[in-house]
Amino acid sequence: MATLRCEFSDAAAERAFLRHHLAMTQAQLRVTFVFCSLFYLCFAATDAIWLGYSLRTAVLACARLLVAVTALGGLVLLRRRPDSLPVTRGVASVVEIAGAAGFLLIAALRPGEFSLHAISMSIVVIVIYIYIPNRLLYAAAIAAPATLGFIVLAEQLGDLRRVELATMAALLTLTNVFGYVAARRYQLLLRDEYSAQTVLKNLSVRDPLTGCYNRRHLHEQLLETEISRAQRYRLSLTVIMSDLDHFKAVNDTYGHNGGDAVLQRFGALLQSMTRDSVDSVVRYGGEEFLLILPETDLDGGVLLAERLRHALADTPVAYDGQQIHITASFGVASVDFATSAHEAHLNMIASADELLYAAKNGGRNRVCSRQLV
Repeated sequence: MATLRCEFSDAAAERAFLRHHLAMTQAQLRVTFVFCSLFYLCFAATDAIWLGYSLRTAVLACARLLVAVTALGGLVLLRRRPDSLPVTRGVASVVEIAGAAGFLLIAALRPGEFSLHAISMSIVVIVIYIYIPNRLLYAAAIAAPATLGFIVLAEQLGDLRRVELATMAALLTLTNVFGYVAARRYQLLLRDEYSAQTVLKNLSVRDPLTGCYNRRHLHEQLLETEISRAQRYRLSLTVIMSDLDHFKAVNDTYGHNGGDAVLQRFGALLQSMTRDSVDSVVRYGGEEFLLILPETDLDGGVLLAERLRHALADTPVAYDGQQIHITASFGVASVDFATSAHEAHLNMIASADELLYAAKNGGRNRVCSRQLV
């Protein structure tokens, strides 16, 4: 976690966090924008009641109306671009700037009321830090200069004694510090909660030893999702069932810790040689691993299986000062949804499993494949 920004140091993790909370963020923005619009419009009405009609009253009304229009325009943009992180961030920042600038103009046009304006300025600062979801650095970059500008206006235009001005400046500085600390704590809590949810989700869908997906996730979501996508777009889908050869002998010779080292090495190899965020590697059971390869035909699946087979055979697993030589057998089954029969995909895994055992019965350390039609 980046301490100053209160964001994940990894940009991808931060984007995933923001994407996860996007709907909630936009809901908060909508509520806050509506409230702020009503707030500024109501005060425009009170200006007319208490000050009467004049050019100054008209300028005040225009300033308040401009802030309300900016907030309402932000609502329209959020409605049109509900999936855009940059638009959400931009809208939040623009409304914060408009609200702060509008309030400074109002304070300058009513210079005899800076003691009362200070209370409103404190509310504006708190809203910027806490009630409008935005990057903490952006909020601080807007709230702090706005506060400084207000203090300068109070010193130049307000009829305040030095002690009153100093007290006002101290209280507004404290409000900024409080707002920053509160917003920082809120941002950290949100990210801690997200981290905990991510860990729990990974534990529920991944094998703790190898980091590959587990069989439960395969049958609950993964396989059905990829088959549905391949059917919809009439793409090829290939699965590879792999199994370590003579794995029991590894456990008998090197113990279960040695066997675990081999499984970890094989799982890491499978994940490193497949496409990140496209292909899926599943620990199917024991020493069996299943690969799901979207948009891959039979030739592509066989080519990958051969590469994996050679890489494993050519690279012994280092364990406790020893070299464990291990090989694997592979069964490759593929369906082309542009030409295959409607039911061809129903036995993909079973077919890959049969091909795997054909490879084992054929002498191990080999690849058997079949196009399912």
